[in-house]
Amino acid sequence: MITDSLPVRTDTPPRTAPKKPAPRAGRRMLRPRAGRQHHAGPLAYILLGITALVSIFPLYWTMVAASTDNTRVSQTPPPLLPGPNLLSNLARAWNEAAMGKAMLNSLIVAGVIALSTVLFATLAGFAFAKLRFKGRNVLLMLVIGTMMVPPQLGVVPLFMMMSELGWSQELPAVIFPTLVSAVGVFFMRQYLAEALPDELVEAARVDGAHSLRIFWSIVLPVARPPMAVLFMITFVHAWNDFFWPFVVLDMTNPTVPVALTQLSAGYIRDQSLIMAGALLGTLPLLAMFLVFGRQIVSGIMAGAVKG
Repeated sequence: MITDSLPVRTDTPPRTAPKKPAPRAGRRMLRPRAGRQHHAGPLAYILLGITALVSIFPLYWTMVAASTDNTRVSQTPPPLLPGPNLLSNLARAWNEAAMGKAMLNSLIVAGVIALSTVLFATLAGFAFAKLRFKGRNVLLMLVIGTMMVPPQLGVVPLFMMMSELGWSQELPAVIFPTLVSAVGVFFMRQYLAEALPDELVEAARVDGAHSLRIFWSIVLPVARPPMAVLFMITFVHAWNDFFWPFVVLDMTNPTVPVALTQLSAGYIRDQSLIMAGALLGTLPLLAMFLVFGRQIVSGIMAGAVKG
């Protein structure tokens, strides 16, 4: 069977993909870009400014009250601008309350308590988070349960114990009962349970590392951000602690909060002198935060980023 061949067209244009319509002039591309910075609006800056003013105002008012006399502080309305007596009131408060010795004692007490709390809380947090041993959950519940007991209930037996040890009116009576806190143990346990992978600990076990080696080489670098936060919180709490140091210490060997009670003695209280003493007791904390605040915040942000 013979069929006629059809002619083949050679002038057919090649097929091309349809062109996408060009974006119109003036149209903004709304696709998100990687690493794009989001700028806050004016309302956010207003709220942040108000929050900052509210937070700074008590410190500012303390400085204003410390720079005037007792008569001016008691007037209505109270002064809102600093007066000329700041340096003289600070010198009086320093001498009358023996603030030099009190600050040294507070620095020793707060520093030792903060360092020991960070060390022991990290050790206990690592044990409760990653080590397997009998009674682990029961012990953890007992530690958490101590947070529910008011500290005032243990004042009398604790004072009797310190007297038996011969530490009454001495700094060890303030330091040793607070070498570690249940809050710190729970805080470090929660962080290490999430931030420290079990595979990393098991790999160190396979390589022959013991628990202390794992703690020193693996746990400490991972736990650095919460350790800095715990140190800061514990130091501030120990520096401002008043109840137990007031019970176990006297005016011959005081901490800063105990020494400030000397300024309020007498029938008529000099409010400007009390505020000057409070300002002196606050300045070391402000200086420490100004020096180490950036490192603490950067450590928190570094710990918040997951790889």
